[in-house]
Amino acid sequence: MSEPTRLSVFKTYKLYVGGKFPRSESGRVYEVTAATSAAGAAGKGKWLANAPLSSRKDARDAVVAARKAFGGWSGATAYNRGQVLYRVAEMLEGRREQFVREVAGAEGLSKSKAGAAVDAAIDRWVWYAGWTDKIGQIAGGANPVAGPYFNLSTPEPTGVVAVLAPQESSFLGLVSVIAPAIATGNTVVAVASERAPLPALSLGEVLATSDLPGGVVNILSGRTAEIAAPLAAHQDVNAIDLTGAEAQLATELEVAAADNLKRVLRRRAEDWTAEPGTDRLTAFLETKTVWHPTGSLGASGSGY
Repeated sequence: MSEPTRLSVFKTYKLYVGGKFPRSESGRVYEVTAATSAAGAAGKGKWLANAPLSSRKDARDAVVAARKAFGGWSGATAYNRGQVLYRVAEMLEGRREQFVREVAGAEGLSKSKAGAAVDAAIDRWVWYAGWTDKIGQIAGGANPVAGPYFNLSTPEPTGVVAVLAPQESSFLGLVSVIAPAIATGNTVVAVASERAPLPALSLGEVLATSDLPGGVVNILSGRTAEIAAPLAAHQDVNAIDLTGAEAQLATELEVAAADNLKRVLRRRAEDWTAEPGTDRLTAFLETKTVWHPTGSLGASGSGY
């Protein structure tokens, strides 16, 4: 007797909003296909999955979730945020093979090159985890002033950050724009690469099963221009990263962002494999400066 035919169980990709996995409220999806493989064009156009096609309502819901999570996340100690980010890296390591497959299909890479990209992304997540309790020493400090005063500057997170993820670097670039924003206490609404959203949507599954509170990172997939417009104009979004926007769209979004004086990180040429530095860690920080009079304790004259 012949073996029964078994049908493969295809994965259903969903959005990641507020720690949950909703479908788009519109009910729409779009086809995600493979890029040209490193071995040739034979695999190009192969169907990989259907991804949710996010709507303006999904974008607004994600902002609400990010704002709700901001108080708790920004109020956590920097050391605690570092522990949480490191736990995410641990879980990414455990699902490495899945991400290698998704990155290979998304970017048309060989397995070895996709593996190198995934390893670099995990290492980068660890790198940013280590910076959480150190960036304050770089971006803040005691300022020399005349008179009997202490003058101290400390960095604080900007708030809710809309991030347009890189279009070509579906995982390493994605991690490179999300991790520094949340490492410094911001919450994020990320728009995944339009052509290659699957690694981003799988990242949501990792975040959901880590210690990261729901709403700190929210991940949307779909048409970048369609989702980015309401985010740029949203009055409760404090900053926007235009990395994944084309030149004309970026200009339009800057104009919309000016309405509530959003902090804007302009698009620029990026080498995601290069040492990241601290630019993105400080991109979405505000500086609070406090003056305090010095005093004396008895005859010793020691300050406090």
